[in-house]
Amino acid sequence: MSREVEEMASFNKLKDVLMLALHWILHGAGAADTCQVTVTQPKFQEVDYSMHTVLLTCTFSAFGCSSSPPQVLWFRFLTKKHEDLCTPGCIDQQKYKVHLSENEISLQISNLTVDDNAVYICGVAFSDSSSPHSKQTGDGTVLTKAGVEKQHSNRRLGFIFMIITSSLLFLYSATVFTFFLVYKLKPKLLKKSKNEDQRTENCKITSGRKIFQAIAQELQKQRYTEHCQQPEDLEDDTVYQNR
Repeated sequence: MSREVEEMASFNKLKDVLMLALHWILHGAGAADTCQVTVTQPKFQEVDYSMHTVLLTCTFSAFGCSSSPPQVLWFRFLTKKHEDLCTPGCIDQQKYKVHLSENEISLQISNLTVDDNAVYICGVAFSDSSSPHSKQTGDGTVLTKAGVEKQHSNRRLGFIFMIITSSLLFLYSATVFTFFLVYKLKPKLLKKSKNEDQRTENCKITSGRKIFQAIAQELQKQRYTEHCQQPEDLEDDTVYQNR
């Protein structure tokens, strides 16, 4: 884009020179001194690398001019020079063709290559008028055809897009599969968890019973020990009394 801006800036500097050349090509005198022409062109036109033919357009309006068709001219401004393509005859009839329909003008360029990238200027002139406004040019259209590097860039972007799409599809499939497994295994997991809780509760109950039994056995053992010691104490008392 910076190169296109530089070309447009350089073109503006030489626009006066082109206007002088236009007056020199179409010099003449006439009575229609009030003739006024306005030419309009699109600023940019980008062509895909696969295209081999392009149509550049411009429109014009004429006030106070004669009814005869105007002469149409096309110039091309390159980086360091300008070329007269059609003034009005084209320098290469096979490559360049001019079409005029009412107030619309077009330049057809065939066998298009990256070497045709330039600023194309459309000119309209009523040669039977001496008015300085009867011969005008547009501001120029910057023509850009993408080269091989853009083709590779498009392929690279396509490859990246394919990878991103595949990754998203993989993540989507993995998510769906995970939800499906959770949905299918959830009853089993809940049942297993319930069984484990029941088993834990049973273990707690069994452990409590064992503890209670151990305590009961210990108490019974203590009672039995105390019961066995009481007769011996009584026998000792009896013997002492007899003495």
